[in-house]
Amino acid sequence: MKKKIKFLLMLLLYVVFSHHVKADDVTFKGSAPPAVAMGSQFQLVYVVNVVNAKDFRLPPSLTENFDLLMGPSASTSTSMQIINNQRTSSVSTTYTCILMPKKEGTFELEPATVKIGNSEYKSNAVTIKVLPPNQAAQGGGISSENVFLRMIVSNLSVYEQEGFLVTFKLYTNIETREVNDAKFPEFEGFLAQDIDIKDHPGILENYNGINYQTVIIKQTVLFPQRSGKIEIEGGKVRVILRIRNQNRSRGFFDSLFDYQDVAREVFSQPATIDVKPLPSGKPASFSGAVGSYTVSSDINKTELTANEALTIKLSVKGNGNIKLLKNPEVKFPNDFEVYDPKVDNSNIRVSAAGVNGTKTIEYMAIPRYAGDFEIPAVNFSYFDPKAGVYKTLSTDPFRIHVEKGEGGADAPVVSNYTNRESVKFLGKDIRYIKVGKAHFVSNKEIFFGSFLYVMAYLMIAVLFIVFFIIYRKQVKENSNIALVRTKKANKTAVRRLKQAEKLLKENKEEEFYEEVLRALWGYLSDKLNMPQSELTKENVAAELTKYGVDESLSNEFLEIVNTCEFARYASMQTSGAMDKLFTETIDAIGKMENTIKK
Repeated sequence: MKKKIKFLLMLLLYVVFSHHVKADDVTFKGSAPPAVAMGSQFQLVYVVNVVNAKDFRLPPSLTENFDLLMGPSASTSTSMQIINNQRTSSVSTTYTCILMPKKEGTFELEPATVKIGNSEYKSNAVTIKVLPPNQAAQGGGISSENVFLRMIVSNLSVYEQEGFLVTFKLYTNIETREVNDAKFPEFEGFLAQDIDIKDHPGILENYNGINYQTVIIKQTVLFPQRSGKIEIEGGKVRVILRIRNQNRSRGFFDSLFDYQDVAREVFSQPATIDVKPLPSGKPASFSGAVGSYTVSSDINKTELTANEALTIKLSVKGNGNIKLLKNPEVKFPNDFEVYDPKVDNSNIRVSAAGVNGTKTIEYMAIPRYAGDFEIPAVNFSYFDPKAGVYKTLSTDPFRIHVEKGEGGADAPVVSNYTNRESVKFLGKDIRYIKVGKAHFVSNKEIFFGSFLYVMAYLMIAVLFIVFFIIYRKQVKENSNIALVRTKKANKTAVRRLKQAEKLLKENKEEEFYEEVLRALWGYLSDKLNMPQSELTKENVAAELTKYGVDESLSNEFLEIVNTCEFARYASMQTSGAMDKLFTETIDAIGKMENTIKK
């Protein structure tokens, strides 16, 4: 019973789906790997979106270049989904063949054919490239011949702003488990437009006589921003490879555990691009466009009333640095109120063929008075790098007839822009004219040329001279490095003693004495203008005598130094002794400041 129900359901689905697809909706597609190696098998697959297809025939020339190992075998599939009470269904018939190439070369298979009802349908042609036989990795090891990264540059000699393609491609003939930690150059000197390669498949490629599985890691279109020799640094990726373990003993079950994963970093070589400057003789309408372009324009109306908006749409289409183009100038009559143009770059795409698409600029203006006007043709110039010449394109001019607006030419009006942004316009040349009694200022009230005016200038001149003299004095003093150090010696010592005071409160004995000692030696070095490497007790005593410091103050300084040095190595000081030493240090530096003055 269950088999009968299942058979009836399949029959029902067959009847429903076989009549569901219209002739115009039939799709019949063939696919195969773009490249295969001699001696390897591969699949050739054809899919048609019906289940009642019949009389399927392979391309006639298939067996001339390929051995048909199996097939064509047919299989049908149906699927149905119900989402939010909406039913969607799909059906397909798949024909699969297993082939092996007979010889090397590139071969194009003609379309296959299939009959649906009384009509015959053809698939697309399929191109297959047959490479030399694969060479196995020798010894299970990893070398630069087994896995490497190439930076492929489409053009090494370009003009400024001429786009070219840079591709980072990984080559390997060892099983690759993972690719990560990619690092690519900054492309300094270029404007970069990255290509989305999320779904880019890996393909087989023959390079230097060896077949590799290749995958594109990154693709970028670059536009040089200056002329000259510009270097592009290499890239780097980390790959996890599966190789045969050479250190294991080969047993009966070892084939299950005979491989290990190994990480390797691979680098691509840098490249130097020769960027040529754009030639002289640039047209007046040239604004940096490089590539191949066409231009067209359109206007929404040529007859309108005063204070009614009109829109001119300019479309620049082509391949090149289209995203960088400056907006061409549209010259509206003087009596037109002109607004900033709106730019649409949504139809521009970045691919391996370059940056191409259409840039649309909408210009809006509002005529203020009635009359007949002409908007002249728009000139657009670009440099064609293939031809090496500048080319200029022109649009058609537009003749505009403006009728007098309702309520007169000067009537205020609100007009709507085509992109649904409201534009308010008030048709008045002069606003807020005061019509009351005028008030005039007599000459006696004028400040210019008066006594106060002259005195103000004299005061400014005197202040300038005073500030200039003070400034020159400061510059002269600052140029004397020794004098600067001497004057700042006290401030530097105070800053260090604040750190010593903090250590004192934290009862960090050794650090405290080190900081006090550092403050003392630093102060003496700055004050006496002596390098710290030359500071000894004898030298310091002699220098202090030269500066007129009495012997008692010199001995006080040196006694503090001795105490600090002793305490660093013999931790026998009490908290009270630390407080006393800190006070003595501050007092000694204060006395020294009063004695040595510069």
